[in-house]
Amino acid sequence: MRASRLLSILMVLQARGRTTAEALATQFEVSVRTIYRDIEQLSAAGVPVYADRGRNGGFDLLDGYRTKLTGLSPDEAAALFLSGLPGPAAELGLADLMTTAQLKLTAALPERARGTARRVAARFHLDPVGWFQGAADASLLPALANAAWNDKRVELRYRRWNDSVTRKVQPLGLVLKGGVWYLVALAGDQARTYKVAHIEQLKVLEDRFQRPKDFNLSQFWTAATHAYEAGLYRLKAELRISPTALKKLEMLGSAVAQAAAASAT
Repeated sequence: MRASRLLSILMVLQARGRTTAEALATQFEVSVRTIYRDIEQLSAAGVPVYADRGRNGGFDLLDGYRTKLTGLSPDEAAALFLSGLPGPAAELGLADLMTTAQLKLTAALPERARGTARRVAARFHLDPVGWFQGAADASLLPALANAAWNDKRVELRYRRWNDSVTRKVQPLGLVLKGGVWYLVALAGDQARTYKVAHIEQLKVLEDRFQRPKDFNLSQFWTAATHAYEAGLYRLKAELRISPTALKKLEMLGSAVAQAAAASAT
């Protein structure tokens, strides 16, 4: 744990420059005394860190002590910072890893690209949860993610419309759709979709499975969602509706609004 904190302190100093012991202690949730010991450890390891006393003092690195990450343009660096969703990362149990990874990336970027990355973080925030909706229960996500990553079978108890069933499945991947997590898994020889919030119990089994070589999670999800949406709208209705009301059909879903607009006379 300490080694990870030492590396993170180094990344913070590279990314932000002069930083006080109090600020570091607050960020890493340790005492100021612990930060001083960590700085001493970094110095003993050959890292050129020094301290300035006074009102504007703090810890800093000698000029030039930076690792440059070449080949990334400022726009590419900005795109990398847009790719991370802090909420979903936390639900997957990856919040600390994402924070450390972004610190490393920021510290390694050239100054021009670093400035662009900061602008992105200050100007864009991604919120995947829909209006009037709270985040669904995601307590089982870390275990599911671990099982999918390591190709381990799981036994789950799943709540359906009017009952619950227990099944052993092979987790192929997890999908975040509109703020809701779904598990895609093989049940027998058929890929099925399970809403994670409806999984009542979960047990990760020790036996592993062979992941289908030709399975593509993105392609499966696109096909499955299209099939689901098409299956919801099986009836036809004739409406007499004003142009203003036609626009409000969007509240029933884009598929309904598009179908009505396409057939309007």
